[in-house]
Amino acid sequence: MNRRNANLGYFFSSAVARFPDKVAVIDLHGGMERLITYAGLDERADRVAGLIRRLDVAPGERVGMIVGNRVEFLEIFFGTMRAGAIPVAINTRLARDTLKFILEDAGCRAVFVEPAVHADAIAVADAAPIAHRISLDALSIGATRRWLEYATARDESPRLDTPPALPADAQAFQPYTSGSTGLPKGAIMTHAGMLWYVAYNQRYWPSTSEDRGLIALPLFHKNAMRGTVKPMLYAGGSFVLMPGYEPGSYLDALAKYRCTYSRGVAAVFTMFLQHRETLARLDLSALKSLWIGSAVVTPELMDEVERAIPGVKVSESYGLTEGGSPFRAPLDGRRVPRGSLGVQAPEFQVRLVDADGQDRQDEGELWLKSPYNCLGYHKRPDVTRDKLVDGWLRTGDVLRRDAGGFFYFKSRVDDMFSCGGENIYPKEVEDLLFRHPAVANAVVAPVPHAVKGYVPAAMVVLKHGAAATVTEIKAYCLEHGPKYAHPRFVEIVGENQLPLNGAGKIDRRIARDQLAARASGRTLAE
Repeated sequence: MNRRNANLGYFFSSAVARFPDKVAVIDLHGGMERLITYAGLDERADRVAGLIRRLDVAPGERVGMIVGNRVEFLEIFFGTMRAGAIPVAINTRLARDTLKFILEDAGCRAVFVEPAVHADAIAVADAAPIAHRISLDALSIGATRRWLEYATARDESPRLDTPPALPADAQAFQPYTSGSTGLPKGAIMTHAGMLWYVAYNQRYWPSTSEDRGLIALPLFHKNAMRGTVKPMLYAGGSFVLMPGYEPGSYLDALAKYRCTYSRGVAAVFTMFLQHRETLARLDLSALKSLWIGSAVVTPELMDEVERAIPGVKVSESYGLTEGGSPFRAPLDGRRVPRGSLGVQAPEFQVRLVDADGQDRQDEGELWLKSPYNCLGYHKRPDVTRDKLVDGWLRTGDVLRRDAGGFFYFKSRVDDMFSCGGENIYPKEVEDLLFRHPAVANAVVAPVPHAVKGYVPAAMVVLKHGAAATVTEIKAYCLEHGPKYAHPRFVEIVGENQLPLNGAGKIDRRIARDQLAARASGRTLAE
């Protein structure tokens, strides 16, 4: 077998052969516009592979990446895999101690660092037991003698001609979970599984060489990599790469570069909906679809985005770092109901399992199986045994299935809480809040209560120009939802005050802690 065909680092080689001079990536890093062709990206990745080999990083060894959204991320990520090594792309918003933990847990032999994306990255990498350190930007520190300058080291390295032979279950890369309940865990993702998924997506939901995506979320997150980078490069399309998300710049880029689609978390869309004047002046006629996922999505948000951008189809996506996207729109053309993730995707196996380990048809924890599934968790046999059962991945997500076979996300298994004997899922209360005409965004979490044990509390963001009081919001929930589920404590906050993690999702652990602290000492209704 051709070694390149078994290596994820070469997954876009066919597009390179067909469209060598076509622009693959429009990189907006640093306020500039860099146009990277398919041939250029291929050469850059080959030279990174040559650099990895020149540094004596062996196949199977790990390479850390603390790098922001720029084309260098892509060439390092895929070039490292071409050399048979395992890239570890790290969330650039992690605390210093967590950054240190991941570098040491992964046992990285080399690390690529963009100093500007994390104030402590250079110091942490300097202190870690790492053989090779490469900086993407010039350093003005005393330890520069221990660092290589990236562009020079890459360009001086020969292109790798022959990739190493890889075993059938070879690991491709090692993403770390968000760590919302403890230290992050490194998932073991395989070349074979990832290549299967790239071809699978193109087989059932093909992208074309005319498609153009827009990425504003971090590249280390699956939403960007799996949702845009891989399908676009595989099909010979293109994408615009923004250094980060800012609503006005995001909308401007959609229009300027004639993007046909984009993907993001709910916060991306709730924030740009506050910029109606920008939406009104832009030509977004090339835009065909928007996908919202990676966190709770309300039907109200999807409807509002479609009203704001006529002619654009807004869909909800669901996926896991370790297991891919097991739900899609039906291939028979049936419409996906608002609030649904879709039906079981072809070639995926899914189960709903109750707390007693019994399969259910209506509701339960989602278990799934496909070639995409991770092999386990790095140095965590206990977690591997718990999460992977006879090839099934336990997701920790509670889903409901209706009579038509459509699935609906309800909550995380560990998010549900009991309020006076009634089980409450935060998403149910959030859905209720989103129906209030003045609410733009909300997050719900349990807070302690002297009588009920726990009660719902909420942070709420109002729409621009809208007005509502805490009393009015509480009264709305009492009138339109079950009495036991109304939020006993509500705080109205600014759109930038919701706690977000590095992937742009609401950090529920921080939200829970903040709400508990603010509700403490208050008299909460029963």
